[in-house]
Amino acid sequence: MSTAAEAKPRQTGTVFRVILAISFCHLLNDMMQSLLPAIYPNLKADLGLTFGQIGLVTLSYQVTASILQPLVGLYADRRPTPLALPGGTLFTLAGLTVLSAAHVYPMVVAGACLMGMGSSVFHPEASRVARMAAGGQPGLSQSLFQVGGNTGSALGPLAAALVVVRWGQSSLAFFALLALLSCAILWNVGVWYKHHGLARLAAAKSNHVDLALPRREVIRAISILLTLIFSKYIYLASFTSYFTFYLMHKFGISVGNAQLHLFAFLAAVAVGTIAGGPLGDRFGRKRVIWLSIAGVLPFTLVLPYASLFWTGPLTVVIGLLLASAFPAIVVFAQELVPGKVGMISGLFYGFSFGVAGVGAGVLGYVADVAGIEMVYKICAFMPVIGMLAAFLPDTHAKR
Repeated sequence: MSTAAEAKPRQTGTVFRVILAISFCHLLNDMMQSLLPAIYPNLKADLGLTFGQIGLVTLSYQVTASILQPLVGLYADRRPTPLALPGGTLFTLAGLTVLSAAHVYPMVVAGACLMGMGSSVFHPEASRVARMAAGGQPGLSQSLFQVGGNTGSALGPLAAALVVVRWGQSSLAFFALLALLSCAILWNVGVWYKHHGLARLAAAKSNHVDLALPRREVIRAISILLTLIFSKYIYLASFTSYFTFYLMHKFGISVGNAQLHLFAFLAAVAVGTIAGGPLGDRFGRKRVIWLSIAGVLPFTLVLPYASLFWTGPLTVVIGLLLASAFPAIVVFAQELVPGKVGMISGLFYGFSFGVAGVGAGVLGYVADVAGIEMVYKICAFMPVIGMLAAFLPDTHAKR
């Protein structure tokens, strides 16, 4: 009897070693993925690309991941495949290898699509594992998982500034070796997933608190959450794809310095992500979402008119506030649709990728036609959409 009683907390508690393992692999995955936009200045100069063509590269990557992620998540809900996680990293490895040798535009697009396929497998399955290992702290677990990706996204431009700018496009092949390290770690995570994770997920489903929301209200809430993702990722796409060009055009700074400014923004995004999940666990996800997306509006409106001195602090504040929403949004949606963790994770990660891709394509066209500064004047109003958070149901009291 005592043995069973002792085993129960271990079975239902938060498994930090698994969460930290997938967070580290998320770091490696997103660092490798973020090398693509980080080399855009090189590709633009070497291949003579327009902003529109650069936007289409991002669109190819993001849409590939966007379409496949919900399908991967839905399939995993019905037929769990623990070893899909290490297998997915091989697509990223292949994508970086192709990009390292791509000297014509179609090869760049092909490499971007392969990297999108890698993300399409990793994100829904890894988010599913984060839910398995969460215990009673799903917000904290999602934040720790997500912050790995944000940290990796921040390190990508830094790695590009230190390595790719110096050694050229072919140095991407070196970073492809990191996919092998990720594959080894995810193999062990897959073993835990198979022997422990599935049972924990089934137990969490059976212990789920029924929020007693009508189906129509659940659909409306999911639609609002997806709309908030739309506003968040359109704005983020303007930074990941074009912020370096904006800084170089408006302030005349070098590529290296522009990459460091992008690193500061993405580092702030990583820090903001850490706070979003735990604060949602403590104070309610609706409040965190409301503060995050609507609270950033004054800063986005000022940014296009700020000097270089003030641009740095403003982008850091924007990154901190905007990033705290995503973990809360994902966990909110998972609680609204219990038992469909893979599908919901795939839907939200996939939709965020697709929105970012379409946004990058449209914003690239805007930059070609109206100038790069117009991109940030338009995107400054995207957080207005965050006001829709007021119509989300308040589930914190029910939980």
